Amino acid sequence: MSLQRFEDLVAEALDEIPEQVGELMDNVVVLVVDEPPEPDLLGRYDGVPLTERSEAYGGYGHLPMPDRIEIYRLPLCELCATEEELVEQVRITVVHEVAHHFGIDDDRLDDLGWA
Repeated sequence: MSLQRFEDLVAEALDEIPEQVGELMDNVVVLVVDEPPEPDLLGRYDGVPLTERSEAYGGYGHLPMPDRIEIYRLPLCELCATEEELVEQVRITVVHEVAHHFGIDDDRLDDLGWA
């Protein structure tokens, strides 16, 4: 699958997030990356979850670098046999990583069926 089509799938998955949830996302960027930094990752959240931010976040009125959600294109494409499967797995991965931005850990995501 082309990079552009994959980026479109990620954008579509983000668009499916309820508007009231999307409005709460703060200082986070979502990127498509071909390869993960370590095996067996489909996505990764790197940042300070909203639930852990304090008044010191950003310090002295400065906005810190954005949190990063990375969605790994090649492992996702290799995992899925059809485009339909890929659309669903991208959606699951995006929701999973956005949930980490909101401070939801892997155990809770597993309980909710999003692990």
